[in-house]
Amino acid sequence: MRIGLLNNLRAGRNDAQVNRMLQFIGQHPEIAHVETGRSEVVPEALSELARQDIDILVINGGDGTIQYALTEILADRVFGDRVPLIAPVRGGRTNMTASDIGARRDPVKALADIITSIQDGTLTQRIVNRKVLRVEFGQDRRVQYGMFFGLGLIHRAIELNHRMFTKGQAQRAQGAIGASIVTAGLLGRMASGDSSGLLAPDKVQMLVDGGGEESSEHYLLIASTLGRLFSRMQPFWGEGAGDYRLTTMSSQPHRLGWAIPGILRGKPRPWVTPDNGYGSRNVDLANFRFDCGFTIDGELWEPDAGRILSLTARENVRFLRA
Repeated sequence: MRIGLLNNLRAGRNDAQVNRMLQFIGQHPEIAHVETGRSEVVPEALSELARQDIDILVINGGDGTIQYALTEILADRVFGDRVPLIAPVRGGRTNMTASDIGARRDPVKALADIITSIQDGTLTQRIVNRKVLRVEFGQDRRVQYGMFFGLGLIHRAIELNHRMFTKGQAQRAQGAIGASIVTAGLLGRMASGDSSGLLAPDKVQMLVDGGGEESSEHYLLIASTLGRLFSRMQPFWGEGAGDYRLTTMSSQPHRLGWAIPGILRGKPRPWVTPDNGYGSRNVDLANFRFDCGFTIDGELWEPDAGRILSLTARENVRFLRA
């Protein structure tokens, strides 16, 4: 099986780590290798790898790089009707997807493990099946794919994190660590009763799995097919069938300060219910109308009045634990 490596050299790793990866690739000329310096060239890079008939796509980048790649593969069909095995390694500032799949911390060792598994015939033991979110929105019904969707507090936390921790500062502070700090700070302000500025709730209308229209103001709305988010958060506790998990927090959550710890672990207190402003369910199809911005895997979309958005997760992708 042939390996293709999409190597995002600007995803957040330091020069020493980049050089280690480049040195390793130099020792393995059998790997088809394409370097990218910015997200705009991901389509061209994937087209080049598709022309080389790769079977395994290793993505050395963060969640944003994976999101771009999934969109090119599933929406624009850069590989045609086939989808290669996708092995995300932890090469970015935020690595929710790679971490949830089970990737090693060291991208070079992760790539070496895949090569070893091909040689000893154990590659199938590394396959992890995950459904992928399909996000369709806008008048032109634009489509994006990813593993995590959010609006409200999470969108603002990521946006604020980007402003607070600039590229000239500590690399990891721009990613999961910074996002955790900012999110915790905003949650603390909400728990104290602050609902001004960044914490103002957003009006969201939604139809879930053919039910009646739900219209409310929300502090937070998130959906994912991942088991855990950054900082090992598991803010989902809904039961039953459904392709992805959806959690909401209304503008008037009951005893928020007491509710937060259990929510983040996916083990809420008994009174954390829809009647008290908290909801979590497993969903097949949800349609939304809202004005605020949103995020897919850390990539940000700006507010747009009357935006209509549809969220499903019907396509299954075979990932590789690297």
